[in-house]
Amino acid sequence: MSARAFQSLLPYLRPQQLLLGGTVLGTGVTIVNSCFFTNAGITYVVQNNLTGTLDVYSEPGVHYRAPFFSSVTSYKQVITLCYEDSASKSGAIPVRFADTYTGRIPVTFRFRLASSHDQILKMHREFRSETNLRDTLLHRNAKNVAIITAQQYTGEEFFQGGMNQYKEKLADQLKDGAYQTERRQVEVEQTDLVPVGADQEDSRMLAKTKQLVWMTVPLLDTHGQPRRSENPLKSYGIDVTQVLIGDPQPEKLLEDLLLDKKKLVADRIRTVQEQETARAQSKTEQVKKDIARTKALSDAQREKELAVIAEHRKVEIERQVAERQLIEQRKLKDLSLIQKAKELEIAKAELDIQKANSDAAIFQAKALAAKGKAEAEVLSAMYRAKGQYKEIYLAEMEKDIANSIYSNLKDFKIEMPHNYIGGSGSGGGAGKLTSNLDVITGLAALGVMDNATAKGYKGRSASVAMSLSQ
Repeated sequence: MSARAFQSLLPYLRPQQLLLGGTVLGTGVTIVNSCFFTNAGITYVVQNNLTGTLDVYSEPGVHYRAPFFSSVTSYKQVITLCYEDSASKSGAIPVRFADTYTGRIPVTFRFRLASSHDQILKMHREFRSETNLRDTLLHRNAKNVAIITAQQYTGEEFFQGGMNQYKEKLADQLKDGAYQTERRQVEVEQTDLVPVGADQEDSRMLAKTKQLVWMTVPLLDTHGQPRRSENPLKSYGIDVTQVLIGDPQPEKLLEDLLLDKKKLVADRIRTVQEQETARAQSKTEQVKKDIARTKALSDAQREKELAVIAEHRKVEIERQVAERQLIEQRKLKDLSLIQKAKELEIAKAELDIQKANSDAAIFQAKALAAKGKAEAEVLSAMYRAKGQYKEIYLAEMEKDIANSIYSNLKDFKIEMPHNYIGGSGSGGGAGKLTSNLDVITGLAALGVMDNATAKGYKGRSASVAMSLSQ
């Protein structure tokens, strides 16, 4: 630094200036160290080194702490341990099965820390950091349970469908404690297909075989439930929320054994299929022969039945023809009787009709005679009455005639013709219209006369009007 620059800084290096700057800086540092921020999903343990008190914060916010004399330790509320064969994660867990085969099982565990502050403080006092908690408790316990659970299965059993049961037992022991076990020779029952031979044709038949294997077997209590060791996670309130298993990898010998067994099963299936195909073809040929023989017997039987049916049909037709002829004869006889009875009824009816007509004619003649006699008597009486009162009768007749004439006179109007064309009435005299031309000529003359008459009437009317106006 040059002398001139140093001289320019001297006014700021006075004691008063330095004291003021130190005070501001110290105040700012003190404020920064007296509070901290908490995030969701993380639990914070604040240790006051002056008083020795511990405080737990599990909710997001801003909190106070003693500046310069306190420490803050954070714990994730959910911790995941992943064991997989990859560069960024721990390797898969190596296990040894009950039949001495080994393998590697990729497993993922998820743990949830306790929500109780007392359990969090107990955990913090014993492990002091999340890393120690993860390495010394969660990692070792999960790996230990995975290894001891694998010893309860044979390698062949595990890789042939027992992985899901292994996962359930692993999760159960992590949550509630590992099983108390003992090593015991167990009789394992295996189910396999029976070899197909001359004495056994059913390829789907199963055979059960038994094998003695040393295995780790859980001990049971008086209620039939497995005995358990103390769960190291329980005292800290840590819960296992998820256990996931990836694709396990067997050792080379176990993989070769499984591959050889797979090939044997495939060869057996192929052999069984060929045998079943040959057996099915043989059965098919036999069935074809049986069908042909059955068809021949059926055809012969059908021809025989057809011949019998034809004979029965012929006899039946003849019988029906005879019955029909008999029925026709009876029908003709019945029709004849019916016709005769009908004719008899008609004759009786005609006789009754003739009698009725005769009686009616006699009655009608009597009625006409009585009617004529009565009318004659009435007419005679009427004429006698008219003869006695002749003048009154004639006066009434004249009155009726006059009333009839007078009532009809109002409808009569008599007008004289304006023009008349006529002739002598006989012979070919003048005025007789003998042709169409005569008719047309006469009509034209009448029209001319009507016009002249009309004009004369109008002229007279005009002259009368002028005289009136004068």
